[in-house]
Amino acid sequence: MAMERSFSDVLQDIVRNVQEIVRSEVRLAKTEIREEAVKAKSSAAMLGAGAVAAIFAALFLLLTIVYALALVMPSWAAALIVGAGLAIAAGVMLMTGIKQFKQIHPRPERTVESIKENIEWAKQNTK
Repeated sequence: MAMERSFSDVLQDIVRNVQEIVRSEVRLAKTEIREEAVKAKSSAAMLGAGAVAAIFAALFLLLTIVYALALVMPSWAAALIVGAGLAIAAGVMLMTGIKQFKQIHPRPERTVESIKENIEWAKQNTK
């Protein structure tokens, strides 16, 4: 003879199962994030080392340009020309970056709207 379970017992089982599913999903997400963080760490180290090497390479190339120009003009004039060219390039890049930075909106508008809609929906369905 099968024993009938009460509605509250069934509901409690459902709640426990949902809680366990959520916990499992959170554990899985944490594991995946840890794995990706390890990958990101090694990638960031390589990017950093590459950036440092690129900066040194650029400096030596600029020095080469100064030395080449110094063959046809005074050294101070060669250095001045290279320095002025870099200053102009830097100014253009900085102005462009500032202009683009001002167009960034840090507040996630679509997410905020979606959350507001979800809250409103939940309020309507709980009345």
